[in-house]
Amino acid sequence: MVISKRPETYGGYPRSRPGGPGLRPLRSTDPRRLGPYELTNRLGEGGQGVVYLGRTPGGRSVAIKVLHTWLGEDLSARRRFAQELKAAQKVDPFCTAQIIDADVGAELCYIVSEYIDGLSIREAVKEHGPLSGGALGRLAIGTAIALVAIHRAAVVHRDLKPSNVLLGPDGPRVIDFGVARLLDTVVVSSTNPQLGTPAYMAPEQINDSRMGPAGDVFAWGCTMGYAANGYPPFGTDYVPEIIHRVLYAEPELGRLTDPLRGLVAACLRKDPCRRPPAWPLLEALLGDAAILRAPAPEAGAPPHGTTPPG
Repeated sequence: MVISKRPETYGGYPRSRPGGPGLRPLRSTDPRRLGPYELTNRLGEGGQGVVYLGRTPGGRSVAIKVLHTWLGEDLSARRRFAQELKAAQKVDPFCTAQIIDADVGAELCYIVSEYIDGLSIREAVKEHGPLSGGALGRLAIGTAIALVAIHRAAVVHRDLKPSNVLLGPDGPRVIDFGVARLLDTVVVSSTNPQLGTPAYMAPEQINDSRMGPAGDVFAWGCTMGYAANGYPPFGTDYVPEIIHRVLYAEPELGRLTDPLRGLVAACLRKDPCRRPPAWPLLEALLGDAAILRAPAPEAGAPPHGTTPPG
């Protein structure tokens, strides 16, 4: 795998560099301090809010997510948020970014979590190309372990996707678990952004049915498809077409090879009752050593409705 030869990699995963493209300067409208935390840089922005790089009073680097203002106006939502955070803080930190602190009573609601110095899957694939062979197998196992830990704490991620998996120096780490569940309970008006990413949403999530752990397993399958191919299994074009494929079409698994291909296909079944839970999925991954030594497949043309990475 080409990226494993770069000097800034660790364990076969590409890493970000201090001051690299992932760090952006604060804007004039950004806060400089939240509670005891000093904000130093912007890390990213999405439908949930803005993520900053910050420092604790002791000098430790942390990631601080500030929820968008419209998410913090509902007092009952804040109470639910506090309950969700208590559950999320029980998740074993192995393979996840541990939640350290939060303030749901402040004017700006924020969550403080462990800072992972690494590219997301999305960034890694865009900059270095799809993962393959043992690197892809390690990613599959590491993220499956994270799902087991999250589900054991009675938390459902609800927004697992390539940008929410970071390739840290000690392996993949899943972030933002527990946050999306709160956002599912907030009434979204026509002026608020759409929550969720259709290409990684399970059919039951799209249909507004109650989403459980099986929805995360579906998103895991989509994320592995993206990591292996540079595009998700149901395309990247127009949202209505993506949603139609998620609901009715078979996934395009491209370069994925067995045995991982068969496991991903099982996770992408339309009926959530027919998908493997996270623990049996992990057992299957660990029980088949071929996943870690699978050869890199030949590159192929992306299917209709997708574009190649980069």
